[in-house]
Amino acid sequence: MSTSYIPTRDRADHELAHRLAEAAGALLLALRAEPGRTTRLSAEGDRRSNEFLLAALAAKRPGDAVLSEESADDPSRLSARRVWIIDPLDGSREFGEEGRTDWAVHVALWIDGALAAGAVALPAVGRTFSTWQAVQAAPDPEQLTLLVSRSRPPALVGDLAERLNARLHPMGSAGAKAMAVLRGAGSAYVHAGGQYEWDSAAPVAVALAHGLRVRRLDGSAPRYNQPDPSLPDLVICRPSAAPELWGALDALASHM
Repeated sequence: MSTSYIPTRDRADHELAHRLAEAAGALLLALRAEPGRTTRLSAEGDRRSNEFLLAALAAKRPGDAVLSEESADDPSRLSARRVWIIDPLDGSREFGEEGRTDWAVHVALWIDGALAAGAVALPAVGRTFSTWQAVQAAPDPEQLTLLVSRSRPPALVGDLAERLNARLHPMGSAGAKAMAVLRGAGSAYVHAGGQYEWDSAAPVAVALAHGLRVRRLDGSAPRYNQPDPSLPDLVICRPSAAPELWGALDALASHM
């Protein structure tokens, strides 16, 4: 399995990813706090955050391409050396629900075939995780815990949990789940059944930069800036859980 993260040597790129995710998160918090706003909150959040990030990248990195969930795909990105892959609001459903904190902003940079920088902002909990700043190592959870989609948990996780004697914990936002693994609130994030590059690029960059293990269900490494941005499955886990989890996944695959 080849690596999908080769960090850029330009620290300014790492910092920019962090600052942009953080600033977009602040914008979303302000929108969420606007009095009387009860309808189309998620759609408005997607729009405002996307416009902010596109304008900031155009100003700060005018020669770079962008792949965004909220914009039409520009095929010219496929011949670009540098591509920002952004999800202006990951976990739109949770953003629209009062009190929920499991939504995020994703900003990643891909250079010459690999992820090179990234940031995941969790605005509602006041944290931004990135390839720019180190995170203090967190202890493993007492029980093996698999973080899964709140709205569409993959069918295989029941069998996986039984094999591993693991607990399932549903959450929103791919970024929130991946950062929960980094923070030691879960052992692994397991997803199957549909995602796109913008859902996982920033979480994967941050996870790999901080020593977590990443693979797809079939054992291959996720690849980015592909002609078809669909990237439907992903596993991010703590190093201590990887041997047991990889073995269980491979065993399940052999029986499918």
